[in-house]
Amino acid sequence: MLNKKKYNLKSLIFCINKKAYHKYFIEKVFQSGLVLKGWEIKSIRSGKINISESYINNFLHEMYLCNSVIQPLTTASNHFFFDPTRKRKLLLHKNEISYLSIKTNEIGYTLIPLSLFWKKSWCKLNFGLAKGKNKIDKREEEKKNSWKKDKLRILKKTKNIC
Repeated sequence: MLNKKKYNLKSLIFCINKKAYHKYFIEKVFQSGLVLKGWEIKSIRSGKINISESYINNFLHEMYLCNSVIQPLTTASNHFFFDPTRKRKLLLHKNEISYLSIKTNEIGYTLIPLSLFWKKSWCKLNFGLAKGKNKIDKREEEKKNSWKKDKLRILKKTKNIC
């Protein structure tokens, strides 16, 4: 048997939406492929992408990634028009599309991209079914995180004393 390479997902992630976990409760995570053009792949490989303000929209029983910015390279051809904010189609099964469209029609739910990563030679998107947070929820989460940090500091100091 041939030894297959095991890919480490953390090392292959190249774009993360950090605001998503702060603004939303992520209930379920999905994975899909993207329909991209050649210049977009080259730009993604060089790291000129931003998904922090993007969202996923349902249009005619197809899912599209909207408002994501992929800047064209300076070495790209001048003969073509490059639209950095065009809609990019997501590759999903029909049953996933119907489930997501039903869920997003409920009040308070939306689809938010979480990260982009390479799986072998394919560019994949992790996105989540999300529900918005209130100010109160954000404050409670901030208190929990600060308590965790304080707890670690206290434990570190007590280990140094003993």
